[in-house]
Amino acid sequence: MIRKLLKALAVCSVFIAAPTFAQEASGILPAVKVVTSSDGSQEYSVTLQILILMTMLTFLPAIIIMMTSFIRISVVFAILRQALGLQQTPSNQILIGLTLFLSFFIMSPVISEVNDQAVQPYLNEQITSTQALEIAQGPFRSFMLAQVRENDLVMFADIAEYALDPAGYDEVPFTILVPAFITSELKTAFQIGFLIFIPFLVIDLVIASILMAMGMMMLSPMVVSLPFKIMLFVLIDGWALIVGTLANSFG
Repeated sequence: MIRKLLKALAVCSVFIAAPTFAQEASGILPAVKVVTSSDGSQEYSVTLQILILMTMLTFLPAIIIMMTSFIRISVVFAILRQALGLQQTPSNQILIGLTLFLSFFIMSPVISEVNDQAVQPYLNEQITSTQALEIAQGPFRSFMLAQVRENDLVMFADIAEYALDPAGYDEVPFTILVPAFITSELKTAFQIGFLIFIPFLVIDLVIASILMAMGMMMLSPMVVSLPFKIMLFVLIDGWALIVGTLANSFG
């Protein structure tokens, strides 16, 4: 049954693709073309624009993860769960969902700027797709430049043998800016995670010392310290402090 279905789909695909191939061979496929303007710029047809857009959608998860606040927030939440001693609570789905919506909250000014300056003018046919793409890069570039560390940017520029402009980094290509931004975000996230880990580590040391003094060496200190760490985290309103600190760290 499956073989018959595959054969039927193959035959249908041949009949569907045959007219297209015939038109392409005869050179009468006007939907797929590149128009060169008088100033030398090129504008793609609607068909090619849709094809490029669908291709870019496959990179959307990477863009969300690597060019936004997602990296720092996700790493800090993972370290927080490890510091509390909770292996599966909150679950990965909850942490990823919280990270995603918090990232949208932090990136909302950038998204609004891209929508106002690039998306809406393009939909209103005021600018071309190429111009919209170039304009959309500006807000993301400004966001990443505000968070990237200069030494990381210089390191990747040296590796790529790219001469940085001492007057400013506004012209740094994304091939250098994005890895430098990722490295800086990871370093910042680990610094925040270190500060979060210290109070819970102190509780573990105190509980372990008490158990050792009482001769209860067979009892795991993690089991005893877990309720105290959860109680401390709740009493200081830990989630509000963590989320607020992360949101303000991008200011």
